[in-house]
Amino acid sequence: MLMTWTRVALIPVFLICYFSPIDDARFWAGLAFMIAAITDWFDGFFARKLNVSSKLGAFLDPVADKLIVSAALIVVAVEYQNLWVTLSAVVIMMREISISALREWMAENNAREVVAVSSLGKIKTASQLAALTWLVYGGSLWGINWGELGFPMLYFAAILTLITWWQYSVAALPVLREAAKEEK
Repeated sequence: MLMTWTRVALIPVFLICYFSPIDDARFWAGLAFMIAAITDWFDGFFARKLNVSSKLGAFLDPVADKLIVSAALIVVAVEYQNLWVTLSAVVIMMREISISALREWMAENNAREVVAVSSLGKIKTASQLAALTWLVYGGSLWGINWGELGFPMLYFAAILTLITWWQYSVAALPVLREAAKEEK
């Protein structure tokens, strides 16, 4: 759970770096975001490997992820003021919030496994985190313009966002229908 709290603590660090009037502020902001993204992976890896998961950790981990990703999406949408970037940010945030709510509801109805994270969902997350890291930095390093690479990666992540949103919704539909019948 320490890594989860580290991700939350990195949100103000990321924002302070991003808006700082110092040289290389966006590099440091991108680095803070990248560290948060990496801790997300390590958090899950160690929880599974060492079998040290908890109910509180399982609840807080996705919340921490949504908070830092939302902060980065807002920063990127405001920075670039591009219709496709903004639409991608809105779609990603809408999906994240709705699927989190759906997962919570499914867990309360003993059907958590129906909307468990899929392989495509993991690819979506990795693409999204890479795109946001690159767009937050927005500069060139090692002869590569990371900002330019970030745009197609964000659009790719947004497409995967829509696909996984649809997949999770379809998977949950039978449970939702059954619950609706029981309420009548």
